[in-house]
Amino acid sequence: MPGLDRPALRPAVLPAGMGVLILSELDRRAHFERLAMPLLDDAVNLAVWLTGNRADAEDIVQEAMLRAFKYFDRFTGEHFRPWLLAIVRNAAMTWLARNRSARMVFMADAEAAEAAAPSDTARAESPEQEMLRQDLTQEINRAVADLPVEFREVIILREIQDLSYKEIAAVIDVPIGTVMSRLARARKILTTVLPRYAS
Repeated sequence: MPGLDRPALRPAVLPAGMGVLILSELDRRAHFERLAMPLLDDAVNLAVWLTGNRADAEDIVQEAMLRAFKYFDRFTGEHFRPWLLAIVRNAAMTWLARNRSARMVFMADAEAAEAAAPSDTARAESPEQEMLRQDLTQEINRAVADLPVEFREVIILREIQDLSYKEIAAVIDVPIGTVMSRLARARKILTTVLPRYAS
């Protein structure tokens, strides 16, 4: 209806001589929420995989969102998803360094594993098939969780978050060659410990 549409974002101009446009605080918050809210599940899933605990992951994401909003003016306008996931990843690493060794994180929390793993309810399964699928899913979750964090994060970002090599490199701040090398090593470890996964 006429008159009910939200007005277009109008940047507020800084004092003369500064030559930079910024959004008003209200528009800045609305713009951030438009970009960030659709990625909330991705952010939580990444933090769950890195910490092994959903409650901790939600706290980390809340802190990461506050940090992202604080530094939103540094966002250049492209590739918001990798930018935000990099902040979530860094917040998770800081939390892990404070609370426990990143190499000792396991997916012991069943709710976390279920939330982080993609579900497949589209097809009907017999009880036996469902049990086998759940066993395999748990086995894969444990194997991924047992990976050293530098391998775990690239597997999660590639296989679950579906980021490109270039985006993963931006998230974890390493060269693309390092991403490819870590992915290859992570997959090799997984196929060694998960023969069924390799076939």
